[in-house]
Amino acid sequence: MERDNLMHGARAALNNDSEKRAWAEEFLKQKTRTENAAMSDEEFEKYWKYHKPEIMHAGASEAMAAYRAHLKA
Repeated sequence: MERDNLMHGARAALNNDSEKRAWAEEFLKQKTRTENAAMSDEEFEKYWKYHKPEIMHAGASEAMAAYRAHLKA
């Protein structure tokens, strides 16, 4: 339950701030690209297009934590 609350809070923060959302989207896209290194660029862009919503939803709390760490650095 705690994980769900954290994720939904992070999603709300991303939905209310386009700068954070753009940063988080790029962060998650690069992370996903690294995990799918065997795909060609074309294959990955198609994959990203169709899976972005679920990746953004599931990775919202991780992206927000990375964003905060980025600001502190």
